[in-house]
Amino acid sequence: MTKTIDTLVKHKIAIQGYEGSFHQIAAEGYFHESIDIVPCRSFSELAHKCSDPNQIDAAMMAIENSIAGSILSNYQLLQEENLHIQGEIYLQIGQHLMTLPGQRLEDIQEVRSHPMAIYQCRQFLRTMSNASVVETEDTALSAKQVSEENLKGVAAIASKKAAELYNLEILAKNIEAVHNNYTRFLVLGREPNDIDRSANKASLYFGVKHEPGSLAKALTAMAEANVNVTKIQSFPVIKKEWEYYFHLDVEFDSLNQYKAVLEAIETNSNRLRVLGVYKKGVTL
Repeated sequence: MTKTIDTLVKHKIAIQGYEGSFHQIAAEGYFHESIDIVPCRSFSELAHKCSDPNQIDAAMMAIENSIAGSILSNYQLLQEENLHIQGEIYLQIGQHLMTLPGQRLEDIQEVRSHPMAIYQCRQFLRTMSNASVVETEDTALSAKQVSEENLKGVAAIASKKAAELYNLEILAKNIEAVHNNYTRFLVLGREPNDIDRSANKASLYFGVKHEPGSLAKALTAMAEANVNVTKIQSFPVIKKEWEYYFHLDVEFDSLNQYKAVLEAIETNSNRLRVLGVYKKGVTL
């Protein structure tokens, strides 16, 4: 039987960073299929591509880390680019020190990686007193540079996938200071999901009325509906001094509970936008 064209076309998924990055690992883990990775140098570029139907099918964007906290600028991109959250996935982050094959730890004079990876591995790096530390724009890019430029005496901190992809040897595994280190990634698209019965999580943002207790009333109503608020983050409203809107993530057991969330917010809010209703993500 001849396959239809749809079964032959790979989905194009934008990621921040380069091939071998944690974004790629998250994307492949979420979609469970062969995908075409579209690297982006920045989150802004990723969001822009996601808004263009001719560029990609979806995007994978990190939104928060269990150690470093929220990536606040990415929450603002969600609003500014009018993107929709279609899903999420959690990834345990393992950082590895890698070099050209045949190098020894005592040969390393320079270590390259993204500032966040360097921060996560700062305790291990203190033991490498003879090596300078250089910040780069991406973990996988650091590995790629070491490989393609044949940089002897230079190591990169990156994922195991990057080591495999760029034929590097791992000198030290899991060098992050805290091994209980997870990043939450959002799956973004131009259109919202169709809400089905498997959905048990929602993300939205809203502004409260300038009345005493407006936010407290909304949160109390959610608690009475037995809804679990897993994230609340405030942001200033541009060009309106001392006014704020709130990003909210909630988990629920039924769509009736979700409807109760909307009713609670609408009663006490002066604006509301649902960013996505989706199924809570698994952890890789």
